[in-house]
Amino acid sequence: MKKLVLSTLLVLQAVFVFAQQNPALKGKVIDAKSQKPLQNVVATIQSTNQSALTDFDGNFVFQSLPAGEQVLVVKSTGYNQQTFVLEPNNGEPLDLGVVLLEEDITSEQQLSLVTITENDLGDDNSGSESTSGLLQATRDTYQQAAAFNWGLARFRIRGLDNEYGVTMINGISMNKLYDGRPQWSNWGGLNDATRNQEFTMGSAPSDYTFGSALGTQEINTRASFYRPGTRISFSGTNTNYSWRTMGTHASGMNKDGWAYVISASRRWAQEGYFEGTDYGANSLFASVEKKINDKHSLNLTSIYAQNSRGKNSPNTQEVTDIMGVKYNSYWGWQNGKKRNSRDKDVEEPMVMLSHYWKLSESTTLNTNIAYQTGRIANSRLENPLGNNPDPTYYRKLPSYYANQPDLWNDFVYDQNGNQLFEDDGITPQFQNLDAQNAAAFFRSNPQINWNAMYIANQNTATGESAYALTEQRNDDTTITANMLLNSSLSNNINFNAGVNFRKVKSHNYAVITDLLGGDYFLNVDRFFLGDNGQFDLNNPNQQVTEGGTVGYNYNLRANVVDGFTQFKFTYDSFDFYLAQSFSRTEYQREGLYRSGNYANNSYGKGASEVFENFGFKGGLTYKLNGRNYFDFNGLYQTKAPNLRNSFYNARRSNEFTENLTSENVVSADASYILRMPKFKARITGFFSRVKDATEIAFFYAENVGDADGDEDSFITEIATGIQKQNMGAELGLEYQITSTLKATAAASYGQYIYSGNAKLQTSDDALAAQGSSPLTDFGTVYLKNYHQPGMPQQAYSFGLEYRDPNFWWIGANANYLSNSYISISKIMRTDNFSIDDATGDNYSGATPETVRDILEQEKFDGFALINLTGGKSWRISKANRNTVGFFASVNNVFDTKYKTGGFEQSRKATFPDLQADQAFNSPSFGPKYFYGYGRTFFVNLYINF
Repeated sequence: MKKLVLSTLLVLQAVFVFAQQNPALKGKVIDAKSQKPLQNVVATIQSTNQSALTDFDGNFVFQSLPAGEQVLVVKSTGYNQQTFVLEPNNGEPLDLGVVLLEEDITSEQQLSLVTITENDLGDDNSGSESTSGLLQATRDTYQQAAAFNWGLARFRIRGLDNEYGVTMINGISMNKLYDGRPQWSNWGGLNDATRNQEFTMGSAPSDYTFGSALGTQEINTRASFYRPGTRISFSGTNTNYSWRTMGTHASGMNKDGWAYVISASRRWAQEGYFEGTDYGANSLFASVEKKINDKHSLNLTSIYAQNSRGKNSPNTQEVTDIMGVKYNSYWGWQNGKKRNSRDKDVEEPMVMLSHYWKLSESTTLNTNIAYQTGRIANSRLENPLGNNPDPTYYRKLPSYYANQPDLWNDFVYDQNGNQLFEDDGITPQFQNLDAQNAAAFFRSNPQINWNAMYIANQNTATGESAYALTEQRNDDTTITANMLLNSSLSNNINFNAGVNFRKVKSHNYAVITDLLGGDYFLNVDRFFLGDNGQFDLNNPNQQVTEGGTVGYNYNLRANVVDGFTQFKFTYDSFDFYLAQSFSRTEYQREGLYRSGNYANNSYGKGASEVFENFGFKGGLTYKLNGRNYFDFNGLYQTKAPNLRNSFYNARRSNEFTENLTSENVVSADASYILRMPKFKARITGFFSRVKDATEIAFFYAENVGDADGDEDSFITEIATGIQKQNMGAELGLEYQITSTLKATAAASYGQYIYSGNAKLQTSDDALAAQGSSPLTDFGTVYLKNYHQPGMPQQAYSFGLEYRDPNFWWIGANANYLSNSYISISKIMRTDNFSIDDATGDNYSGATPETVRDILEQEKFDGFALINLTGGKSWRISKANRNTVGFFASVNNVFDTKYKTGGFEQSRKATFPDLQADQAFNSPSFGPKYFYGYGRTFFVNLYINF
């Protein structure tokens, strides 16, 4: 197949006739304020692949032009682009003269994007995965709306998770092999330094990678590409942090061939928008380039971005009704300060060395080597004796007593650490406590009691901590190397190729960070006896002190080699491209603990699995004329499963997930595009399908997968063969009403569903402890026609923007988002939910109608968001580009409360259990929800010189 495609492309190259060329085009680009020439401005003829960069004096030249009317776009980062309609006449050369570019003060909005949207990205069960981070470099009206107006509501372009997009820095993929997603915090706070970007939508061609169904984002940190100057800014906001300060300096290329860029920022908050969410981040960036000669340049980039933030809890409707949407159960008071038990810390510095080689006037070769190491740490409280300190633990809430009045038991302490209610020596008892009193107690004790845990630990006779704070650590070391070739084979044919190698070692473990007044923490699982309770049989009954490893300890190793080729053809009326890719992925687990329940397959290196995958894509653009275009793109690829889903019980066992296979991804889109000087429009229909996906989840469940069938168990849920189908339409409109007033409109209408059923297994350590297989097969999980969760499937926006010639502007957007659904419990969509294993018959009352009604997927209410933005800049020196200015925004002006996501709890996993729990107004195990920000503001003051 590879030989056939290559041969076909070479034949096409020989057969196609080159388009007739016309005379040259030239112009000079200068800054409208300073009247100084601008270097590295991109001038592009839209109907061709022809582009030119301005030189040191701001000049650009095209040696030839296609026949007929053409549209020229002149653009540069931080400036408003200029569009010209060209009408070549009888072979006469065209001279545009001086082209003025005005500063785009609305770019301040783009520089603030990651600030607004990074909170909670990538957290388990958050339902908050967003693709808006991919959109910083774009100016398309629809994409602007998706990023700035819909991003806060966790909107996803085309309903796709960001693992189906590729984010790169200097051509090197930043998508983690663990879950396939980029870790935005790795360059968070470096908005100035990462603003040089290229973005492609969907499966459209990229010069740097084969890509996938969502799109590609390339961040270029080559020092000579930055506009010379210094920028200092200070910001205030009430989102995930309170304050930010940032400074950046770019030298430009000097006469000796040196250029450098440095940038630094700090962001901090004692408390963000949600209660107890502390925030602290420090970021440093440096890029140095040496131009050796006209053919060779070397660039060294280093990035350090440390981020620490407190998480906020998902809550049931019962908890929200009592405490409000800002309530966060993860924190408590300690020594007069709020302390969050669920912090996320990211610190993964990277260094990249890039070599740029101009092989000829038409061919370049870019070679990159990168090294990244560091840690991602998620803290949590450990309570091995089963005394859950979470104030929203179900046995502490009013619903527990309203629903089950005969059961009163749990640890409860007052603020001074005194235990409340009578203690039988094993489990404290609540006596004569009704739901009303429980609600009053919860309102007066809504947070974690750190003092009580210290007292409990200090009162133990042995010094063993009954509570401890741990960090769940992922310490990754990644080495990446790639080569990217770009060659213009002719005026009509461009060739791209790339080969990449990535080697990852991921050390996964838990470490004791605070014994909370105790002397040690026992490294055993108290749910099991004897050897089965040992986390590490090689070091039984280990007494772990602060800084020691506890619970689990293993390495994941991965080696990935991939490559792609791409041909792009450009002619008067048609453009088209063809691309193919191949990858080889190898995974292996190495256990550093010998687990008691998995003594024979947990320690040492396990077997390795290899996945070989390929992809093909192509597209066609029909140019009716210089203003009207029809665009078509299609993709088919197979995709290796990520590391997270490859091992169903990675903390305990070397075993791979059963029936693990590569995903199949198909996508297609068709667009009509209109580009006129005053009116721009794009309407797109899209379709994508993902087959054979795997998802793994962890939770407590009743009557599922345990040894006796009637006890609570902490289980692993393994769903394989998942099928997803996304289809819909996108619309973006922009009309320049006057020279100062512009109107925009955008819409997204989608249907994102599970298009077929899947298979489900569970893994239970209790079964392994008995010497049995830990896996239980639940057969089919009935997902077909349920909606994919965690994102609005419909979104609409209308905006007006006034831009005054005196460099101030104001804008307003009205948005409506709807059709967002909760994440469903898969275990409740199996036959186990309605069929009694003991009899083989349906549970009493579990008819098809009652089962369908109780399992109906919750649809969240639609909501409207009104956003305001504005800014002003002043020139403080006529002789140069010195400017000072500000940008301000107010989002969700009317403080609308809305849910961004949520998930059904799987604890009540059978019909009678769920029916009994839902029989009351406040079920003990109702769904948990995430909420979006209410009214927020962002103000940024800056100076450029």
